Amino acid sequence: MATLLDRRAVVAALVADRRDLLAVAGLGSTTYDLAAAGDHPLNFYLWGAMGGGVAMALGLALAQPSRPVLCVTGDGEILMGLGSLATVGVVRPANLSIAVIDNERYAETGMQKTATAHGVDLSGVAAACGIAVEPVADLEGVTRFARRLHSGDGPRFATIKVAAVEPPKVLPARDGAYLRSRFREALLGTAP
Repeated sequence: MATLLDRRAVVAALVADRRDLLAVAGLGSTTYDLAAAGDHPLNFYLWGAMGGGVAMALGLALAQPSRPVLCVTGDGEILMGLGSLATVGVVRPANLSIAVIDNERYAETGMQKTATAHGVDLSGVAAACGIAVEPVADLEGVTRFARRLHSGDGPRFATIKVAAVEPPKVLPARDGAYLRSRFREALLGTAP
C-alpha cells in the first residue's frame, strides 16, 4: 500500500517556488489547501464550479502561453470533469500542469468514497488522453513535480494520494467578482 501524504504539505510544496505561477484550485478542499499555503492574487479559487478546475486552467494556459499554470484539484472534482483531460491531450498546452490531490473521498458532502477508492486510475485516464503522467508517491516526488512547473514541457499530470482527513478549513474570499478582478489585475495590470 502506498504512503498517504498530508494534503497541506503537498500543496505547500507545489507552490513553494511559485514565481509567476498561475494556480487554479478546484472546488472544496483543494481551495482550502491552496489558501492555507498562502493566499496570493495569482490564485484562482473555484467556488461552486465542481468539475471545472482543469477546464479553467486549460483556458488560462491557452490565453497565457508564456506563464506556467497549475491546476490543483481533487479526485471527486476531476471525476466530474474527465472530458477536460481529453481536450488537454489534444491541445497539449506546454505550460499546463495538473496535480490531483486524491483522498478517495467526496470531502464536501460527507467523505463518501469516490471511484478512485474502487480502483479507477486517474493517471491511467490522463495517459490514455495523451498527457505525460509523472508518478508521485512521496513528498520528494511532489518536489520533483513542482520543480518542473516552470519548464514549459507539459502538459503533465500527477495523482498524489493523500490521507482521507479534513484539516481545518482556510477560506479565501468567496466573492467571485472580487476574485476575478483581483486575479485579472495581478495578471494583466489595472482593468480598463
